[in-house]
Amino acid sequence: MGILLAESAGTAGLIPMILMYVVIFGAFFYFVLYRPQKKEQKKMSAMLSSLEIGDCILTSSGFYGIVIDITDDTVIVEFGNNKNCRIPMQKSAIAQVEKAEE
Repeated sequence: MGILLAESAGTAGLIPMILMYVVIFGAFFYFVLYRPQKKEQKKMSAMLSSLEIGDCILTSSGFYGIVIDITDDTVIVEFGNNKNCRIPMQKSAIAQVEKAEE
């Protein structure tokens, strides 16, 4: 009977310690992984929502262009000096935006 009581007392202290480690690792993952990613997503969506016609953009593939037309999820971008090189692309492919008045 004494062995059972000693065994249950040993596991009773183990459960709060495990819960403490779960909380610590959860907080670590929140502040190191989840929170910065959400912050970056908000910054990117704010940048794309402020996109206007005439802005100079940098695509994720490294091309610079000028925005000619904007729809809900696509933009038409003019690349280079050739005025006939207009390509529709998704807004998610835009990496940077430089405003036209700057």
